[in-house]
Amino acid sequence: MQIKEILEKFSKGEISIAEAEKQLKLNAIEEVEDLARIDISRQLRKGVPEIILAEGKLPEHTAKIAVTAIAKNGSVIVSRVHEHHEKAIRKLLPKGARIEKNELARILVLRSKGAKRATILGKVGIITAGTSDIPVAEEAKVVLEEMGCKAICTYDIGVAGIHRLFPSIKKMIEEDVDAIIAVAGREGAMPTIVAGLVDVPVIGVPTSVGYGFGGKGMAALQAMLQACSLGVATVNIDSGVAAGVIAGLIARRAATRGK
Repeated sequence: MQIKEILEKFSKGEISIAEAEKQLKLNAIEEVEDLARIDISRQLRKGVPEIILAEGKLPEHTAKIAVTAIAKNGSVIVSRVHEHHEKAIRKLLPKGARIEKNELARILVLRSKGAKRATILGKVGIITAGTSDIPVAEEAKVVLEEMGCKAICTYDIGVAGIHRLFPSIKKMIEEDVDAIIAVAGREGAMPTIVAGLVDVPVIGVPTSVGYGFGGKGMAALQAMLQACSLGVATVNIDSGVAAGVIAGLIARRAATRGK
């Protein structure tokens, strides 16, 4: 039973408080054979949708987990998807369910028939230093939108042509964003510059763009951790999902508290 159904049955006296408690506990975790244990109450509990990492999983396992998740929650995000994962998911997709695909982010959003995206709560800005950083930014954007946040994106405005940054910062201030996700590779300088110009939290996302000494995101990660400007929090290399969740939680909290 869904949580709403359990509460309705209890309010009508159809089940006892002990039975309601039991059903709520059972509703917290859904097991998929011996493959996975899905936290199906996460979205209700903290506003973060279920996100399945496809990378490293067999296509048939990914598909079974995803189909179970949409049956319980109505929607699920599948990240780091390859073509073979998508094919397996489409084979098992229930009738009436649909797939929203973001090719750049390698993300699928699965939605059961009639399921809708969350109500908009809060705004988050997303900035990338270069065009190569866009896939990670798009990953964060999908997560934000599924959390019910409006994502305002400006791409390819890195410090190599720093004059490009200022119109974007102005736009973020005018839009009154609750947080900014700054995505950058190579030397990862952009988040600290952005944080010095705004009065909202900045989430730095180092990307694996770059080569040679400090390549694969290591130089960018170290630079963001050593950011001179206060107000920068840094997630792992290429972790658009983590950045999206953190920024989404900030934005939702700000919206519900009336800023």
